[in-house]
Order: sequence, then C-alpha cells, then structure tokens
Amino acid sequence: MGKFTNKIVLITGATRGLGAALSHRFAAEGATLILMAKRVDGLERLDTELEQYGVETTLVPLDLNKVDRLENLPQALGDKYGRVDVLIGNAAILGNLSPVTHFSPKTFQQIMDVNVTANWHLMAGLECLLRNSKTPRSIFVTSGVSQMANPFWGPYAASKAALEVLVKTYAAEMEKTPLRVNLVDPGVMATDMFKKAMPGVDLTQISSPKEMTDVFLYLAGEECRETGQIFKARGFKADPEKTKETFSKSQKPSKAKAKPRTKKAL
Repeated sequence: MGKFTNKIVLITGATRGLGAALSHRFAAEGATLILMAKRVDGLERLDTELEQYGVETTLVPLDLNKVDRLENLPQALGDKYGRVDVLIGNAAILGNLSPVTHFSPKTFQQIMDVNVTANWHLMAGLECLLRNSKTPRSIFVTSGVSQMANPFWGPYAASKAALEVLVKTYAAEMEKTPLRVNLVDPGVMATDMFKKAMPGVDLTQISSPKEMTDVFLYLAGEECRETGQIFKARGFKADPEKTKETFSKSQKPSKAKAKPRTKKAL
C-alpha cells in the first residue's frame, strides 16, 4: 500500500509539466486520481501512462477559461466519490510577455480567469467535499514573480499575487477546521511555460518538474499541520517539529462515506 492509498486527489493542469509529474507521483503512492485538463487526448494519454500503477482515475476534460463549467463539478464528484481528500490547483497560463498596457482585454481576462477565478471556484465548490475528508488538504501553485515587478510579466505576476492573498485569507478562515491550505512555489522548471517565457534557454540544464514533487506529498499528507504558508519546492525538507502540532479538537469532519467507484470520465 502506498502513502495515499484510499485518498482521492484532484489535480488541475494534470497532463503536462508539473501536473503530469504530480499525477505520476501520487499514482505511485496509490492515490485515486481526478485528473483535470483542457484536452481529452492529453488526458487519455496520461491515463494510459498511469495504468502501470493500477490506480483508479477519473478524467475531467474542462477548459478553465470557461469557469462557469466548474459549477457542475462538485455535484458530479459528490455523486461519484462523496468526498475529496486533496485538491491541487496547478493549472495556469502565462499569456504573453508584453508591456502592461499592450495586453488585449481578452488575454488579460483569460489569465485572471485561469490563474485566479478558477481556483476560487474550486475552493468554493469543493469545500463541502473536502470537509467530508478526515484530513482535507488544498494546495495551490504560485510563482516567485508574484513578489517582483519584472517588466512584461504584469498580468501573470498580478494573478499569482492575487492567488496568494486569496489562498492565505482562505487558510486563515479555515484555521480552526481540519482543512490545511497552502501554496507551493516550484521555482524554475523545464516546462512548456518556461520554454515560452525563455525560448533561448537549454531545458536540459533546468530542473525537471518531477524534482519538485516532494513538498506536495508532504502538504497533502496527514502529518502536515502548517496552513496559510508558501513553500519552496526546491530542496524541500519537512520540519519534524512542526509535524508534532495537533489539530484543533473543536472541529470534527463529517462521517460521510465515498460512494462505490467506477473508472470513467465525468
């Protein structure tokens, strides 16, 4: 049995880069996976790759630019599983690198929709299912550019800064519940997004996404007690002293049970 056997883990942006690396890592640990991405062919390819682990997968083809479509997700997942144990909000888009005033309204809104609004929908919509877990965890992916004023990165950086404030506020609101809510800054990785941002860089000299997954396993695990924090993925090591902290005993999770599982796309 793996560390996440009998845990239900939802990952957005699951088919490429960090999302794909996380899908493989959690599958190797026995998790039941809900995989969300824009393209059906990418999800089907990933599903084939994950067959080696013998875990159940549910494929959710959904374009996060169309955030209204997220409204039906909680009901569908509730009917099938009854709970979600771990939510990983990984999906993001860069847009294009350009002066702030040169972005089209459409591109600006797309960046905000995917990087901020979609994650808010996931927080709000899946909270009831996370509360049905004994050890619910929400993890969102941010970027170091949120703390910088790099020319041409405006909307992307602003979206990550907004996400950080949103997640930290939500964590503060959930502090006295079992739900732990944190952010991860994975740093520079050899991904399609990095290649688009830095086309002249040799990706073979850059760390791979799979090297950045340890922190996610810790934050998704029962031993995690921290909440409302930003963790650096590079060189991550868990603090054994913090893992000794206990949850507030004043809050108890629901005893709702997951429904029988079947493998199919939602």
